[in-house]
Amino acid sequence: MLVAWSVALGAAELPAYVPQPVAVPVTASYVQRDGSILIVGNDGMEPLLAELNALFERTHPGIRFTLRCEGSSTGIGGLTAGVSALAPMSREAWPGEVEPFRRLYGYEPTDIRIGRTAYSGPGRKNPPGVYVHAKNPLTGITLEQLARIFTTGQAGGDLTHWRQVDTGAADRVIHVYGPRDDGGFATGLRTARMKDAPFTRRYEALPKYADVLAAVAGDEQGIGLAGFVDGTAVPPGVKMLALAAAPEIPAALPDYASVSSGRYPLAHFIRFYVNRAPGQPLDPLVQEYVRLALSREGQAIIAGFAASDEGYLPLVPAEVGAELAKLE
Repeated sequence: MLVAWSVALGAAELPAYVPQPVAVPVTASYVQRDGSILIVGNDGMEPLLAELNALFERTHPGIRFTLRCEGSSTGIGGLTAGVSALAPMSREAWPGEVEPFRRLYGYEPTDIRIGRTAYSGPGRKNPPGVYVHAKNPLTGITLEQLARIFTTGQAGGDLTHWRQVDTGAADRVIHVYGPRDDGGFATGLRTARMKDAPFTRRYEALPKYADVLAAVAGDEQGIGLAGFVDGTAVPPGVKMLALAAAPEIPAALPDYASVSSGRYPLAHFIRFYVNRAPGQPLDPLVQEYVRLALSREGQAIIAGFAASDEGYLPLVPAEVGAELAKLE
């Protein structure tokens, strides 16, 4: 997989890592009593972080790290408390997680993407997606259509019947299912991808992703939103829709090629949230760590986890450049 990434996505275009000297402030709140630097965040990223840490330690003798990986939900909290140098997460921070940080500091944490996570395939988990009944003739939709189906008040009006989405479909009311709008996945998706519009009154909120899939399996007029799910657990009467970020872009399913190239619009990024006050330089150690992750060597480490359970994929070179610009 690493060779395929190097050839297909142009690893040679990425900047090689040239270590810069950094001094760890002894008074920094993320420095533990033993002198190590604490990083708190996503548990699935722990093996990846261990390899990034090892490279940083080899190139910066005397610096050591301690990982406390207990889930993405711990990342922003550790950053807010100042006990973590950065917050590694495998998804966008949810509004409820960011609010305490905003209240304390008066600004939001800076989001720096370092790769992607999860692509579908035999025996793999599916990234967040949209599901319909297997008998539904629709094969794909745009994010704009998705927003007009699931929320109300979007430009162009609500999509309430299948014939509005597909002229060849029956003129039946669309039955909308998804997770609860409780500050988690559904709220984050609605906020980030649907212009923060409220869910339609027809939206039936269910406790678990499995409940959403079961509802769609039993409803030929149903459509459902689900986050990361085991691909083998998707009922046989349900299919995943291909998605397009815009009408002029071909819709794509979340296979390896579409996720790695950025074509599948609901693929999650793996990222570091960092504490950077507006107009102020980033903490030098944090800046160096992020620069390492976005270097040729750091992205190669990420590419090495493509076949892992988490399915991490590196960024394409143009994206690396955009993320490096956030460090300036």
